[in-house]
Amino acid sequence: MAQYDDLKALFLNCSLKRGGETSHTQTLMDVAIGIMKANGVSTTTLRCADLDIPPGVQPDMTEHGFDTDGWPKVQKQVMEADILVIATPIWLGDKSSICTRVIERLYGYSGKLNDKGQYAYYGRVGGCIVTGNEDGIKHVGMNVLYSLQHLGYVIPPQADAGWIGEAGPGPSYGDDGKVGLDNEFTQRNATFMAWNLMHLARMLKDAGGIPAHGNQKTAWDKGERFDHPNPEYR
Repeated sequence: MAQYDDLKALFLNCSLKRGGETSHTQTLMDVAIGIMKANGVSTTTLRCADLDIPPGVQPDMTEHGFDTDGWPKVQKQVMEADILVIATPIWLGDKSSICTRVIERLYGYSGKLNDKGQYAYYGRVGGCIVTGNEDGIKHVGMNVLYSLQHLGYVIPPQADAGWIGEAGPGPSYGDDGKVGLDNEFTQRNATFMAWNLMHLARMLKDAGGIPAHGNQKTAWDKGERFDHPNPEYR
């Protein structure tokens, strides 16, 4: 079996709760984290509600009127990670406001290039985890995973996992130490997600990332059109 002990995974918990409060989203994240740790992956978790993350789509918002910005330190960890998992609760059928802000800040770095002339996130894999007690797992997963792939992340099969209880107010994942913990659908998907993220990260690392042909902005800017069929662009 492949080895994974040279991989790094970053989990961003976009709960609205700060670090001193129990996060149901974290409880489900811990399933995937546990699997990765068991296979030697170095994992880091950040509770984004505890961080100073101003709004914006620039790498450092202190250059755009804000006094402080904790995002550049987060971005450094993002770029050091082979695997990025964004986890969020559902509010009003959608991802949390913090999750939206995190994706906006990720977007602010997406115009940077790697040393091959590709966009900076190429060669990394992404996944997401969603919890709540109202409908929206697939909607939120679709939104988050689309955002990640648009920025340059590779999304493996079954790259999301989630849990929702009955619609309306009620228990959340992990309440009483049992709610949702025996849900086979959720536990299977969290397991498959963790392994698929590791498998694809392994493949990409061994291959040296995404092949650098047909996707290099630096070459495009110099006039290369990579077999584009429109004569105007050849």
